[in-house]
Amino acid sequence: MNYTGLAYRLPRPLRRHILHFEVEIADAVAAFARELPAGARVLDAGAGEGQYAHDFARHRYCGVDLAVGDAAWDYGRLDAVADLAALPFRDGTFEAALHIVTIEHLREPGAALREIARTLAPGSLLLIAAPHEWEVHQAPHDYFRYTRYGLAYLLERSGFEVVEMRPAGGYFRLLARRLLNGLQFFSGGLRWLWFIPAAILLVPPALLLPFLDFLDRDRNFTLGYICKARVPHAVTRQSGESR
Repeated sequence: MNYTGLAYRLPRPLRRHILHFEVEIADAVAAFARELPAGARVLDAGAGEGQYAHDFARHRYCGVDLAVGDAAWDYGRLDAVADLAALPFRDGTFEAALHIVTIEHLREPGAALREIARTLAPGSLLLIAAPHEWEVHQAPHDYFRYTRYGLAYLLERSGFEVVEMRPAGGYFRLLARRLLNGLQFFSGGLRWLWFIPAAILLVPPALLLPFLDFLDRDRNFTLGYICKARVPHAVTRQSGESR
């Protein structure tokens, strides 16, 4: 998505219109942080460059990542470099966790979710965002896409109970995003000569289509899901050992 860096500089209403999934995720993370008490221990499982760390300034934030997703990223602000399927923390260390557009990059997502559940205290919440219709990214570490049912299945099998799951837009937002994705094929070399004609063709419908999104009531066409899940108070730990 070569245009996203520029799009992030747009005014917020227009940015929400174009980058709906990303803005919905950012809003969900900010709301999640506001719900937590000051000083709560928060695990960011798959933190990348730590783009959400600022939301948890009042908390004890811990960013963890395997640091292999993108060679251009700066992983220097991580608190730990670790495999999410083998977290170096004791049972019940954290009081909340987030796992944002990372699960598609895990070869063993169930194992990672079980580890996150293990390191959370009973009653703790997990905020997770997972793609449904998305292009290949951070190759070759890109393995899965998720329906709402597959995501719920993995969470429940890993010791969570789903509290809330919502799609980030429907068919018309998805179609608009795919039209804008098409601009990347008109960059580089002589292809730049076709960029302006392509933009004239693709951008106007991409800006108009989201206004029709209310027509997709079922939201079976969506960019992805934002889900909140809880570790039950009466939970059976999967690992059996503290670390």
